[in-house]
Amino acid sequence: MRMYDIIEKKRDGHKLSKEEIRFFVDGYTNGSIPDYQVSALLMAIFFRDMTEEERAELTTAMVESGDQIDLSAISGIKVDKHSTGGVGDTTTLILAPLVASAGAPVAKMSGRGLGHTGGTIDKLEAVPGFNAEIASDAFINLVNQNKVAVVGQTGNLTPADKKLYGLRDVTATVNSIPLIASSIMSKKIASGTDAIVLDVKTGAGAFMKELDDARDLARAMVSIGNRVGRQTTAIISDMSQPLGNAVGNALEVKEAIETLQGRGPEDLTELCLELGSHMMVLANKADTLDSAREHLTENLNNGKAIEQFKLFLESQGGDSRVADDPGLLPQASQTIELPAKKSGTISEIVADDIGTAAMMLGAGRATKDSAIDLSVGIVLNKKVGDFVNKGESLLSIHANTTAVDDVKEKLYASINITDEAVAKPPLIYENVQNE
Repeated sequence: MRMYDIIEKKRDGHKLSKEEIRFFVDGYTNGSIPDYQVSALLMAIFFRDMTEEERAELTTAMVESGDQIDLSAISGIKVDKHSTGGVGDTTTLILAPLVASAGAPVAKMSGRGLGHTGGTIDKLEAVPGFNAEIASDAFINLVNQNKVAVVGQTGNLTPADKKLYGLRDVTATVNSIPLIASSIMSKKIASGTDAIVLDVKTGAGAFMKELDDARDLARAMVSIGNRVGRQTTAIISDMSQPLGNAVGNALEVKEAIETLQGRGPEDLTELCLELGSHMMVLANKADTLDSAREHLTENLNNGKAIEQFKLFLESQGGDSRVADDPGLLPQASQTIELPAKKSGTISEIVADDIGTAAMMLGAGRATKDSAIDLSVGIVLNKKVGDFVNKGESLLSIHANTTAVDDVKEKLYASINITDEAVAKPPLIYENVQNE
């Protein structure tokens, strides 16, 4: 078998066999196939696409290129949630304890963030003492005991994906549905979960800016998941403006606590209930989405969800007192209000730009080696569709310096105010299931 023939076959629009896909993935991972040949194949895939079967075979080959986590010692159906990213996306911090409080085991592997704010692990480390670096045996025991644990990504998971992603990044082949879908799903499948709920974002703050592209990606990932034996469903949700109000690590933890206490932002609460209901059904802990939602809503209101969060934090060394006193979380030295320059209705809050402003404050990483300031960020006081009076605060800037003129300029440019009435954007567009 020759790589040249595989490139030529895909270039001409033909379907690759399982053996051909495995040959190029294994060869590139072990170094026997050079970058320039794989670059050519990636470009051929970019233009010629892949069938659903090819996508599943590519995903499986990437999964089997490295370690696979065995969670079989955890009783019950292990259910996970994956978001394609966004600004102010705090859902994992809420969903993991919320779904666990209703009896579904959540064994979550998460990473650190490169971008607007930290990843789930960075956010959790805003809680004093929290430790995500726990051994696999301890991780499994915690999920069996408490129904929830979150651990940092360890081991040699999907090395083929790491190499392929690095090459895609420099060959203009990132925006390819089969390559994106197989990359995301390979990591989820290697992590050992039984069922997966995908939150596919669309809008200005999302990777997929257009709804049609988000729909294509959701369908591709659901197809892959179900083809390789994982129950998979997807929700397409809005990311034209930040989710919730808080953007920044400790600020997002505080907002997650409020949500688990039943008093979080409406959009964040609604999305968590929607995603959580699907997780419950896939985990066989509810017969219908309606009954699942009812159970989860009860737990937000009766204290079970926040108690589960406290147990989760304590079990991993975290100071659970933050749930009653968020002042124990890292605090910025300055809180600066951004007043509206005119009266009117908020017509647009560009999520990407809000995220960039938060990163300028130090809430995120520009490079892998960048240090994160866990205390800084932005809290929105208005969302799209809300009326604001001139001089009223649009948002609060939490900073450790008063020199934030460039941040203010970025924020003003990202928020539009109109004299006309503006409807609130839809939060959830659709549910994508296996067809």
